[in-house]
Amino acid sequence: MPTPKNRAALFAAPFLLVPGLLTGCADATGVQAAPTPSASASVPSSASPAATRALAEVEKRYDDARLGVYALDTGTGRTVTYRADERFAHCSAFKALAAGVLLKRATDDQLDRVVSYDSSDLLEYAPVTSEHVDTGMKLSALVDAMLRYSDNTAANLILEELGGPGKVEAALRGLGDTTTNLDRVEPELNEATPGDDRDTSTPRALATDLRRLLLEDHLPEARRKMLGDWMARNTTGDPYIRAGVPSGWKVQDKTGAGGYGTRNDIAVVRPPDGAPIVVAVLSDRGTKDAASDDALIADATKTVVAALR
Repeated sequence: MPTPKNRAALFAAPFLLVPGLLTGCADATGVQAAPTPSASASVPSSASPAATRALAEVEKRYDDARLGVYALDTGTGRTVTYRADERFAHCSAFKALAAGVLLKRATDDQLDRVVSYDSSDLLEYAPVTSEHVDTGMKLSALVDAMLRYSDNTAANLILEELGGPGKVEAALRGLGDTTTNLDRVEPELNEATPGDDRDTSTPRALATDLRRLLLEDHLPEARRKMLGDWMARNTTGDPYIRAGVPSGWKVQDKTGAGGYGTRNDIAVVRPPDGAPIVVAVLSDRGTKDAASDDALIADATKTVVAALR
């Protein structure tokens, strides 16, 4: 049977704030050497600024688009950056970070606990949670729904379990992320109003967080595998980063979309014959009701791959 709706009490204890998320170098739009945050990365090397020009051309091809890119080849330390430190609304891309925070805090028993909710909790986009109102869902199943289907009701239930957006932001500060803001819940966090720093981040910050969660030791190995498996089986990502990498490359990603034509995808990309590449591609447009263009993310990813491999 579902447990009573006392969801926020699950993580009432203070967050374990873990220092040491390594930040990249100061932004310079282009391809450059980055600090190597792990012993496995080789000595950084510089690369041609041709990627800068190529990404600028990609941006120009899409009317009124603003593109932000940060990519790191973890084997060489080489980076591709374009507006990497400009703020964009992260929209549902935040769900990967929230999942990481929960996996850091929750015990196996807590992940197996059933969370109850009712029809008043359901948002317009709730493809999974809408099917389980009568029974509730295990906490782990809510994370699955949030990551693989971008279920907004699941995301809000997870945020409530974690104590609200502010608690998740505090956990990110403990990771060393002083950039990402998480202020509201679904669906308001997707407004993406220009100049509003609420619920925003940068390509560099999101990619660095994702690297910390999926490739470094912030999470125990079993939890890293759990998070990576969910993201590898994401059902919303086919037109984006996945469409921009060669066949046979594994992609663990989380997408996001919102107002002002916002379309995002953040991922760890795993070539079959090399070290992982961490990629964040964010985009928006200048008018509130602008449509996003899926191909922008794919084309930017193709440019990143060409520059790094």
